Amino acid sequence: MIDLTHLTLTFPDGDGVVTAVDDVSLTVAAGTTAGITGPSGSGKSSLLAVASTLIAPDSGHVIIDGIDATGLNLGERAQLRRSRIGLVFQQANLLPSLTAVEQLQVMNELTTDRRRRAGRPAVARRAMDLLDAVGLADHARKRPAQLSGGQRQRVNVARALMNDPAVLVVDEPTSALDRERSAQIVDLILELTARFATATLLVTHETRILPRLDSAWRMVDGQLGAMTADELTAGAA
Repeated sequence: MIDLTHLTLTFPDGDGVVTAVDDVSLTVAAGTTAGITGPSGSGKSSLLAVASTLIAPDSGHVIIDGIDATGLNLGERAQLRRSRIGLVFQQANLLPSLTAVEQLQVMNELTTDRRRRAGRPAVARRAMDLLDAVGLADHARKRPAQLSGGQRQRVNVARALMNDPAVLVVDEPTSALDRERSAQIVDLILELTARFATATLLVTHETRILPRLDSAWRMVDGQLGAMTADELTAGAA
Protein backbone atom coordinates (compact mmCIF):
# COMPACT_ATOMS: atom_id res chain seq x y z
CA MET A 1 0.00 0.00 0.00
CA ILE A 2 0.99 3.61 -0.54
CA ASP A 3 -0.61 6.25 1.65
CA LEU A 4 -0.07 9.94 0.86
CA THR A 5 -1.38 12.26 3.56
CA HIS A 6 -1.68 16.07 3.32
CA LEU A 7 1.38 16.44 1.09
CA THR A 8 2.62 19.91 0.29
CA LEU A 9 5.64 20.76 -1.84
CA THR A 10 6.81 24.24 -2.77
CA PHE A 11 9.64 25.63 -4.88
CA PRO A 12 11.21 29.10 -4.67
CA ASP A 13 10.20 31.44 -7.49
CA GLY A 14 11.90 34.80 -7.37
CA ASP A 15 10.70 36.57 -4.24
CA GLY A 16 7.90 34.08 -3.69
CA VAL A 17 7.16 30.37 -3.92
CA VAL A 18 5.26 28.07 -6.26
CA THR A 19 3.10 25.38 -4.68
CA ALA A 20 3.61 22.31 -6.85
CA VAL A 21 1.70 19.92 -4.56
CA ASP A 22 -1.07 21.46 -2.50
CA ASP A 23 -2.38 19.41 0.46
CA VAL A 24 -2.73 16.15 -1.49
CA SER A 25 -3.98 12.95 0.13
CA LEU A 26 -4.35 9.63 -1.69
CA THR A 27 -4.31 5.96 -0.69
CA VAL A 28 -3.66 3.14 -3.16
CA ALA A 29 -4.27 -0.38 -1.88
CA ALA A 30 -2.23 -3.43 -2.82
CA GLY A 31 -3.34 -4.96 -6.10
CA THR A 32 -5.01 -1.78 -7.39
CA THR A 33 -4.09 0.98 -9.83
CA ALA A 34 -4.82 4.68 -9.36
CA GLY A 35 -4.51 6.93 -12.40
CA ILE A 36 -3.68 10.64 -12.31
CA THR A 37 -4.16 13.00 -15.24
CA GLY A 38 -4.05 16.75 -15.66
CA PRO A 39 -2.52 19.49 -17.80
CA SER A 40 1.22 20.00 -18.11
CA GLY A 41 2.57 21.95 -15.16
CA SER A 42 -0.25 20.86 -12.86
CA GLY A 43 2.09 19.12 -10.40
CA LYS A 44 1.81 15.48 -11.53
CA SER A 45 5.55 14.92 -11.88
CA SER A 46 6.21 16.64 -8.57
CA LEU A 47 3.67 14.40 -6.87
CA LEU A 48 5.32 11.30 -8.36
CA ALA A 49 8.72 12.50 -7.20
CA VAL A 50 7.41 12.88 -3.65
CA ALA A 51 5.50 9.58 -3.75
CA SER A 52 8.62 7.73 -4.89
CA THR A 53 10.72 9.45 -2.16
CA LEU A 54 12.96 11.21 -4.68
CA ILE A 55 11.97 14.56 -3.13
CA ALA A 56 11.00 15.18 0.49
CA PRO A 57 7.75 17.17 0.89
CA ASP A 58 7.51 20.39 2.86
CA SER A 59 4.82 18.74 4.98
CA GLY A 60 2.69 15.62 5.08
CA HIS A 61 3.54 11.93 5.07
CA VAL A 62 4.44 9.26 2.50
CA ILE A 63 3.78 5.77 3.86
CA ILE A 64 5.29 2.97 1.76
CA ASP A 65 4.43 -0.57 2.81
CA GLY A 66 3.92 0.64 6.39
CA ILE A 67 7.12 2.73 6.48
CA ASP A 68 6.91 6.51 6.87
CA ALA A 69 9.43 7.69 4.28
CA THR A 70 9.22 11.31 5.42
CA GLY A 71 11.07 10.36 8.61
CA LEU A 72 14.03 8.86 6.75
CA ASN A 73 17.34 10.40 5.76
CA LEU A 74 18.65 10.42 2.16
CA GLY A 75 20.40 7.06 2.46
CA GLU A 76 17.43 5.40 4.09
CA ARG A 77 15.08 6.74 1.40
CA ALA A 78 17.37 5.39 -1.31
CA GLN A 79 17.34 1.98 0.35
CA LEU A 80 13.55 2.10 0.58
CA ARG A 81 13.28 2.89 -3.15
CA ARG A 82 15.55 0.02 -4.09
CA SER A 83 13.70 -2.51 -1.99
CA ARG A 84 10.06 -1.34 -1.90
CA ILE A 85 9.40 0.92 -4.91
CA GLY A 86 9.44 0.06 -8.61
CA LEU A 87 9.84 2.97 -11.00
CA VAL A 88 8.65 2.95 -14.63
CA PHE A 89 9.69 6.05 -16.55
CA GLN A 90 8.44 7.46 -19.87
CA GLN A 91 11.52 6.19 -21.64
CA ALA A 92 12.82 2.69 -20.93
CA ASN A 93 16.40 3.95 -20.36
CA LEU A 94 17.85 0.48 -20.78
CA LEU A 95 21.62 -0.01 -20.68
CA PRO A 96 22.71 -0.56 -24.30
CA SER A 97 25.33 -3.19 -23.51
CA LEU A 98 23.08 -5.44 -21.40
CA THR A 99 20.66 -8.08 -22.62
CA ALA A 100 17.03 -8.01 -21.51
CA VAL A 101 17.62 -10.54 -18.75
CA GLU A 102 20.76 -8.71 -17.58
CA GLN A 103 18.76 -5.44 -17.31
CA LEU A 104 16.70 -7.19 -14.62
CA GLN A 105 19.51 -9.08 -12.91
CA VAL A 106 21.52 -5.94 -12.27
CA MET A 107 18.70 -4.60 -10.07
CA ASN A 108 19.57 -7.18 -7.42
CA GLU A 109 23.08 -5.75 -7.19
CA LEU A 110 21.67 -2.28 -6.47
CA THR A 111 19.77 -3.51 -3.41
CA THR A 112 21.61 -2.22 -0.36
CA ASP A 113 19.52 -4.29 2.06
CA ARG A 114 21.53 -7.51 2.18
CA ARG A 115 18.59 -9.36 3.72
CA ARG A 116 16.65 -8.83 0.48
CA ARG A 117 19.55 -9.54 -1.86
CA ALA A 118 19.16 -12.96 -3.46
CA GLY A 119 21.76 -15.42 -4.74
CA ARG A 120 22.54 -15.55 -8.46
CA PRO A 121 20.49 -18.67 -9.27
CA ALA A 122 17.41 -17.17 -7.60
CA VAL A 123 17.99 -13.85 -9.36
CA ALA A 124 18.26 -15.58 -12.74
CA ARG A 125 15.00 -17.45 -12.12
CA ARG A 126 13.21 -14.30 -10.99
CA ALA A 127 14.42 -12.37 -14.05
CA MET A 128 13.30 -15.09 -16.45
CA ASP A 129 9.95 -15.46 -14.70
CA LEU A 130 9.32 -11.73 -15.08
CA LEU A 131 10.37 -11.69 -18.73
CA ASP A 132 7.97 -14.57 -19.27
CA ALA A 133 5.24 -12.59 -17.46
CA VAL A 134 5.70 -9.69 -19.90
CA GLY A 135 5.86 -12.00 -22.91
CA LEU A 136 9.58 -11.64 -23.61
CA ALA A 137 11.10 -14.92 -22.45
CA ASP A 138 12.16 -15.63 -26.04
CA HIS A 139 13.95 -12.27 -26.20
CA ALA A 140 15.94 -12.62 -22.97
CA ARG A 141 19.34 -12.56 -24.73
CA LYS A 142 18.58 -9.58 -26.96
CA ARG A 143 20.01 -6.12 -26.34
CA PRO A 144 17.88 -2.95 -26.49
CA ALA A 145 18.82 -2.18 -30.09
CA GLN A 146 17.32 -5.54 -31.10
CA LEU A 147 13.97 -4.81 -29.42
CA SER A 148 11.02 -2.70 -30.55
CA GLY A 149 9.84 0.31 -28.55
CA GLY A 150 6.99 -1.69 -27.04
CA GLN A 151 9.34 -4.54 -26.12
CA ARG A 152 11.78 -2.16 -24.47
CA GLN A 153 8.96 -0.71 -22.39
CA ARG A 154 7.96 -4.26 -21.36
CA VAL A 155 11.51 -4.82 -20.14
CA ASN A 156 11.21 -1.51 -18.30
CA VAL A 157 8.08 -2.74 -16.50
CA ALA A 158 9.63 -6.13 -15.70
CA ARG A 159 12.76 -4.43 -14.35
CA ALA A 160 10.67 -2.29 -12.00
CA LEU A 161 9.20 -5.48 -10.50
CA MET A 162 12.52 -7.28 -10.08
CA ASN A 163 12.98 -6.56 -6.38
CA ASP A 164 9.37 -7.46 -5.52
CA PRO A 165 8.26 -3.89 -4.71
CA ALA A 166 5.19 -3.05 -2.69
CA VAL A 167 4.60 0.10 -4.76
CA LEU A 168 4.84 0.70 -8.51
CA VAL A 169 5.17 4.33 -9.66
CA VAL A 170 4.55 4.73 -13.39
CA ASP A 171 5.13 7.98 -15.31
CA GLU A 172 3.51 8.23 -18.76
CA PRO A 173 4.43 4.67 -19.83
CA THR A 174 2.80 4.97 -23.25
CA SER A 175 3.93 8.43 -24.35
CA ALA A 176 6.37 7.07 -26.96
CA LEU A 177 4.11 4.28 -28.25
CA ASP A 178 1.35 4.02 -30.82
CA ARG A 179 -2.26 3.35 -29.79
CA GLU A 180 -2.08 -0.44 -30.13
CA ARG A 181 1.16 -0.79 -28.18
CA SER A 182 -0.11 1.71 -25.60
CA ALA A 183 -3.12 -0.49 -24.94
CA GLN A 184 -0.87 -3.52 -24.57
CA ILE A 185 1.33 -1.78 -22.00
CA VAL A 186 -1.70 -0.66 -19.97
CA ASP A 187 -3.08 -4.21 -20.09
CA LEU A 188 0.27 -5.47 -18.89
CA ILE A 189 0.51 -3.02 -15.99
CA LEU A 190 -3.01 -3.85 -14.80
CA GLU A 191 -2.36 -7.58 -15.07
CA LEU A 192 0.95 -7.42 -13.19
CA THR A 193 -0.45 -5.09 -10.53
CA ALA A 194 -3.06 -7.72 -9.70
CA ARG A 195 -0.68 -10.67 -10.01
CA PHE A 196 2.08 -9.22 -7.83
CA ALA A 197 -0.23 -7.24 -5.51
CA THR A 198 1.55 -3.93 -5.99
CA ALA A 199 -0.06 -0.58 -5.23
CA THR A 200 0.31 1.18 -8.58
CA LEU A 201 0.27 4.94 -9.08
CA LEU A 202 0.12 5.83 -12.78
CA VAL A 203 0.34 9.27 -14.38
CA THR A 204 -1.03 9.60 -17.91
CA HIS A 205 -2.34 12.11 -20.41
CA GLU A 206 -4.39 9.37 -22.09
CA THR A 207 -7.77 9.89 -20.46
CA ARG A 208 -9.28 7.04 -22.50
CA ILE A 209 -7.52 4.48 -20.29
CA LEU A 210 -8.72 5.93 -16.98
CA PRO A 211 -12.10 4.07 -16.83
CA ARG A 212 -10.15 0.80 -16.77
CA LEU A 213 -8.29 1.72 -13.59
CA ASP A 214 -9.47 1.21 -10.02
CA SER A 215 -9.60 4.97 -9.38
CA ALA A 216 -8.97 8.09 -11.45
CA TRP A 217 -7.88 11.54 -10.33
CA ARG A 218 -7.30 14.92 -11.95
CA MET A 219 -4.56 17.28 -10.81
CA VAL A 220 -4.90 21.02 -11.41
CA ASP A 221 -2.65 23.70 -9.89
CA GLY A 222 -1.19 21.21 -7.43
CA GLN A 223 -4.55 20.04 -6.11
CA LEU A 224 -5.91 16.52 -6.60
CA GLY A 225 -9.58 15.64 -7.02
CA ALA A 226 -11.45 12.44 -7.87
CA MET A 227 -12.84 12.35 -11.42
CA THR A 228 -16.58 12.01 -11.84
CA ALA A 229 -18.31 9.32 -13.91
CA ASP A 230 -19.21 11.95 -16.52
CA GLU A 231 -15.58 13.07 -16.82
CA LEU A 232 -14.43 9.47 -17.26
CA THR A 233 -17.06 8.82 -19.91
CA ALA A 234 -16.09 11.98 -21.81
CA GLY A 235 -12.39 11.12 -21.61
CA ALA A 236 -12.94 7.59 -22.92
CA ALA A 237 -14.84 8.81 -25.98
